[in-house]
Amino acid sequence: FDGLTDRELEVLRQIAEGSTNQEIADKLCLSINTVQVHRAHIMEKLDLHNRAALVKYAIKKGLIDLGT
Repeated sequence: FDGLTDRELEVLRQIAEGSTNQEIADKLCLSINTVQVHRAHIMEKLDLHNRAALVKYAIKKGLIDLGT
């Protein structure tokens, strides 16, 4: 997955599923700042610039189930 760590992939999955930063922090037992840093690293590594682009990437790579 384009050099993403396991933790970054999990954060990306949570973003794609519509979780807020606070919800992700709570689910993964992280601080909200750590979630924001992971998101920034993901965006930098993937050269994506917003949440919608992250969701599109996650769908394209099959990281989330759309329930179809």
